[in-house]
Amino acid sequence: MTLDKYSQKRNFSSTAEPEAEIKKSQNELIFVVQKHAASHLHYDFRLELDGVLKSWAIPKGPSMNPEEKRLAIMVEDHPYNYKDFEGTIPEGNYGAGTVIVWDNGTYTPSEEKYKGSVENKLKEDLDEGHLSFILKGKKLKGEFSLVKFKGKQDNAWLLIKKDDPYATDDDILKKDKSVISNATLESLENKSAKS
Repeated sequence: MTLDKYSQKRNFSSTAEPEAEIKKSQNELIFVVQKHAASHLHYDFRLELDGVLKSWAIPKGPSMNPEEKRLAIMVEDHPYNYKDFEGTIPEGNYGAGTVIVWDNGTYTPSEEKYKGSVENKLKEDLDEGHLSFILKGKKLKGEFSLVKFKGKQDNAWLLIKKDDPYATDDDILKKDKSVISNATLESLENKSAKS
């Protein structure tokens, strides 16, 4: 795993984003979803794997409705410590805009019976372009899949909610506050504008 692309795109003397460092959870693997008001509002979906956060930008945000497949564009790996990042990335920097931690929690592969380590199973599935997992978040719960488009651009995937007891057609995005600070994007933006 490499964080070279992440580092190349950032100037750490002008952004408070964490510097590149490989790090792992002690127990269960974590996931985080960050709501990001950059040039276009989107949600960054991140899964811990191999000491980094594998990352996808989801323009319309995740959905708990199995009928709503969401485009997810795979982007560069982010460091593990990015899981707690909230704040404003200053103008002139890559990804300039405000970020909140919209959801977080742990995750496991959907398949209960696999040989070897959990991470090896997840890495194999990622390489094959079909990753199924169970999210145990504060907002996102239950089984999801990330499925890579065949024959399309290399980084285009779909995030799909599986039909399980957590599935609903309620709009989960209406729950718009940070699970860390209870802030909304707007309140963080206003705070940043005053300072």
